[in-house]
Amino acid sequence: MTMKVVQVAEFAGVSQLTVRRVLNGSPSVAAATRERVLRALDVLGLKRPAGAAAERSPLVGVVVPDLQNPVFPSFVEALAGRLNKRGYVPVLCTRTADGVSEANYVEMLLAQNIGGIVFVGSSYADVGAEQGAALKERQVPMVMVNVADENADLVQIAADDTQAVQQAMLHLEGMGHERIGLLVGPSGHVPSVRKLRGFAQFWQSRGVERGRWASWVGHSLFALEAGARTISDLLDQGVTAVVCGSDTLALGAIRGARRRGLGVPENLSVVGFDDSAFMSAVDPPLTTCRQPVAAMAEAAIEALDEQIRSRQAVPGLTLFQAELIVRSSTARPSSGRSQPK
Repeated sequence: MTMKVVQVAEFAGVSQLTVRRVLNGSPSVAAATRERVLRALDVLGLKRPAGAAAERSPLVGVVVPDLQNPVFPSFVEALAGRLNKRGYVPVLCTRTADGVSEANYVEMLLAQNIGGIVFVGSSYADVGAEQGAALKERQVPMVMVNVADENADLVQIAADDTQAVQQAMLHLEGMGHERIGLLVGPSGHVPSVRKLRGFAQFWQSRGVERGRWASWVGHSLFALEAGARTISDLLDQGVTAVVCGSDTLALGAIRGARRRGLGVPENLSVVGFDDSAFMSAVDPPLTTCRQPVAAMAEAAIEALDEQIRSRQAVPGLTLFQAELIVRSSTARPSSGRSQPK
């Protein structure tokens, strides 16, 4: 038990003596301090003292579409740590191979002491019509991070996809690329729509008509093989560089280019999006737009905590700028490969 007391004391930021007093039900501990210790017990999975057993910390669902895309675990880790520090208990809600869906998790949360929900990269519609109606009827606090569909009436945190694409294209243009493609998610996927907007604005500002650049855009599922297939169509259009909607798509584009006997970056420059784990260690190290995951997670939990405390939400979108991280997957276009006019 001594080791557990040490862990609780460190997590709650109090002395071991204070922890023991709370565990023993001493009335000499201030209410706010007692609450910190009790929440630390919850987060660490330890049993509360008998008199406080019914006072459970609220659960907060962290909803992600999957854990295959490495950026989602990064967000989950950042959000969970911040929820723990504020005394909430994070619950990971993601689709599983055995058929458990987001709707199943939401039903579970609604039956418990739910504090709120953070959606990351997923669609609010995925929770199901009945569950979604219940969330709104009960006014459950919600924050959307890089959400896949339009939710103008909710609090939203997102990377500035438009700015990120334009930043990447300026980099490629500066290297001498004239035919730059865009490989993003399905039509209607909101972050992909924003990236396409930035792509269109870039070419419009240079007097390039839509009829010319429209064939340089590819839509795909967010999967390696889907990206590998779609890049083939863009290569047929003569693109020498491509900006991708995720690092997964970028790795797929590299795979697809190599299947055609093309080198990266010798014959095709590739830019990803996210700067997820190990992108500096792939071959070649990936140039990508880094999402400020920590800052976005902090803003999301701050907004959620405010809703939980005040029971009021101020809808709106807060954008965070991405940072272009230049590595070895981009270079000047090969002089040996002509660019069709």
